Amino acid sequence: MGPELHADLQSLAFLLGTWRGEGKGEYPTIAPFAYGEEVRFWHVGKPFLAYSQRTWALGDERPLHAEMGYWRPQPNGGVEVIMAHPFGIAEIEIGVVTGQRVELMTHVVEGAPTAKEVTRVERSLQVTGDVLANDLRMAAVAQPITHHLHAELLRKTDR
Repeated sequence: MGPELHADLQSLAFLLGTWRGEGKGEYPTIAPFAYGEEVRFWHVGKPFLAYSQRTWALGDERPLHAEMGYWRPQPNGGVEVIMAHPFGIAEIEIGVVTGQRVELMTHVVEGAPTAKEVTRVERSLQVTGDVLANDLRMAAVAQPITHHLHAELLRKTDR
C-alpha cells in the first residue's frame, strides 16, 4: 500500500501503472524500425505523477531511448510535463486531458551544447481499457514536425 492519491491527480489517475508493449518508428533521416517500450506512471501522494520511459530494439534488446519526468495537473483539464532525455535535452510540454486522452505540445525545449537538435515535440496518449496508445511527432535535425513513433502498450500493473 502506497500513499493516498492526491486529489489533484484524479484527471491523470487513468495513466497510473506500468505499461509494456511494442511500437514502430520512422523519421525522414532514419530507416523505419520496431521497438519494445515500457512506460511507468506512479505517485508519492503529492500533486504530480512521476514518469519513466525506456525503449529497446526488438531482437537483440539493446537500449534505444529513455526519458524521465513529472506530470503536473493544472486547472480546467490542463497538464504540464517536465521531461529530461539522456541525449542532452530537457523539455516542458503543455497540454490538455480530455477523458482518458492527453494531447501535449512543446512549450520549451533546451539542449546541452552537444545535444541533437530538437525544436518541437507533440504527444498523444489514449487509454482504452488496459491499452495505452502512444504517438509522438517531432521536429528535429532540420526536419519539420512529422510522425516519429507509435506504440500500443498493455497495462502490466494496477494503479
